[in-house]
Amino acid sequence: MTLRSFRMLTFAVLAFAAVCPPLVSPMYAETPPDRIFHHGRIVTVDRQFRVVEALAVSGDRIVAVGSNEELLATAGEHTKKVDLHGRMVLPGFIDSHSHPPPASVFEFDHEIPTMDSIDDVLAYIAARAQVVPPGKWIVVQQVFVTRLKERRFPTREELDRAAPQHPVMFRTGPDAALNSLALTACGIDRDFQITDGGPGFIERDPSTGEPTGILRSCTRLVKVSTADRVPSADERREALRKLLRAYNEVGITGVTDRGTTDASLELYGRLLERGELTCRMFLTYSVDAQQPMEKIEAAIARATEHSLHQYNPWAWLRGLKIYLDGGMLTGTAYMLRPWGVSAIYGITDPEYRGIIFLDRDKLYQIAKAALSHNLQLTAHAVGDGAVLALAEAYARVDREFPVRPHRPCISHANFMSPEAIALMAQYGIVADLQPAWLYLDGATLQLHFGEERLRYFQPYATLFAKGVTVGGGSDHMQKLGRTRSINTYDPWLGIWTVLTRLPRWTDSPIHPEERISREQAIRLYTINNAFLTFQEDKKGSLEAGKYADFIIIDRDVLQCPIDDIRDTQVLETWVGGKRVYP
Repeated sequence: MTLRSFRMLTFAVLAFAAVCPPLVSPMYAETPPDRIFHHGRIVTVDRQFRVVEALAVSGDRIVAVGSNEELLATAGEHTKKVDLHGRMVLPGFIDSHSHPPPASVFEFDHEIPTMDSIDDVLAYIAARAQVVPPGKWIVVQQVFVTRLKERRFPTREELDRAAPQHPVMFRTGPDAALNSLALTACGIDRDFQITDGGPGFIERDPSTGEPTGILRSCTRLVKVSTADRVPSADERREALRKLLRAYNEVGITGVTDRGTTDASLELYGRLLERGELTCRMFLTYSVDAQQPMEKIEAAIARATEHSLHQYNPWAWLRGLKIYLDGGMLTGTAYMLRPWGVSAIYGITDPEYRGIIFLDRDKLYQIAKAALSHNLQLTAHAVGDGAVLALAEAYARVDREFPVRPHRPCISHANFMSPEAIALMAQYGIVADLQPAWLYLDGATLQLHFGEERLRYFQPYATLFAKGVTVGGGSDHMQKLGRTRSINTYDPWLGIWTVLTRLPRWTDSPIHPEERISREQAIRLYTINNAFLTFQEDKKGSLEAGKYADFIIIDRDVLQCPIDDIRDTQVLETWVGGKRVYP
């Protein structure tokens, strides 16, 4: 063999080793595994997306993947052999955006029905008026107008009729509709002006100047005191434990909490101490970006000094969260072009572009402060104007130190632009997106914006093609239940949505050229989300040495009809080598 041939062979071997990690962990090569799952279709989600027959586990780690013959030969006297009977195994799913503590206790006081219409909303309010003492608040939370059949807020007068003796607030994020008693309780009349320096405005009747009852991006003005029961610390812990088990039922083994507070840090700490976490939690500390920089810097210090900032595979405080703009569900996302006059969103100004909460300099300062303290910053940024502003802020920080290793993030990023995507690719900016929003809200968006304005709405195919890493999430806020939760935490609906891009109530997909493959859709909820949380070497795929987080499902999602995917049932969920469901 010539020297040149030897060098070429050596290069080929090294290259193969780089892309094909070992099938057996060296740590356990001579020790019989605890369990061998065999005769299945095990989707590894490694770089080659290999599908193998068997998986071996020892302790909390995967020790080998490969053929039935290879792995069964390693069994020892005490090895448990699990025949999969041809069933499919996938890495445990990871939800890139959720709010577990508040979601888990949302129905603590009473069950809240699904509301799909104004009549549903008013019926619920009227029913509550029968049990809530007169004069006490009735609050409806996060029933988005874009998801009601009428696509509008209930009016002040409708709310008055439903509960004439109660102040009522119908709230969707930073926006709300109030009845007359609620407006009076808050001191909001025709002469009221917002003077606290915060964002938002109060809608008024153009002929009388009286408030219509609709508040845009200023629900902070409403001081609510309800008669609802409040859970104790132990009840909150039990509710959160129950919710994490519900996540396990649909195949979720890891979750990013995108709104962690001091109280929820204490809650996660208690579950961690008791060994009751059944999902691995990546925690993003929530900060009010409207505060002066010295208070924001103090919050950053609290996060970095917290004990959970030290890596723990079950609960890791590693991120910082701020809000940059409003929402697409409320007509307040900050857009590059005007929203346009809209009856759905109550927009009358043809030049209105939405609301942005921070100027460019302060956004840059917050980004620099967070990233320089080893906290991954993310911001709620929905409109293409906000997404571009955030990407530009990260690019500006990169002039002082490289931001790519810090994986700066954008949360939601529903409306994108070629300019923003180019910056994301250039600087290693990642994003967490919510596919189910396309399904739930796409029809309303099509009606308002039309096809052209939706060209870069959740553009998954373009993002994959440009090498931008994004992950799938839910933004779960309320209720337990695969179909009744808001926003639904069902990852199978999310996967079906990115494969079809078909909104409900319509047979017209939104830019089908942005559909992705089944392989890419699975990566969206596994290895991509592991990368978003700096843990791609520990989870997100079924490879030797990684945590044994996996699910066994009832169908072959690589070959079954696409419409069957959304009904996939999880038979078993394993986290760290232990079965957590059923």
